[in-house]
Amino acid sequence: MLLKILIAMVFLAMLTSLAAGAGFLLRDGGASRRLLVSLKLRVALAATLLALLLYGFYAGNLA
Repeated sequence: MLLKILIAMVFLAMLTSLAAGAGFLLRDGGASRRLLVSLKLRVALAATLLALLLYGFYAGNLA
């Protein structure tokens, strides 16, 4: 149960980072570093989400 909650939280954090990145792109025109930081965070969250999903399937918690 804890794993599913953690997966949902990471997914919501990814969506938040995506929305923030879109806002930074529209406001700054891609000229600031905030867009790059948002992308880096989103990539790190995606890797974390993938690792959590692989662990869940391997351990049998997400069948």
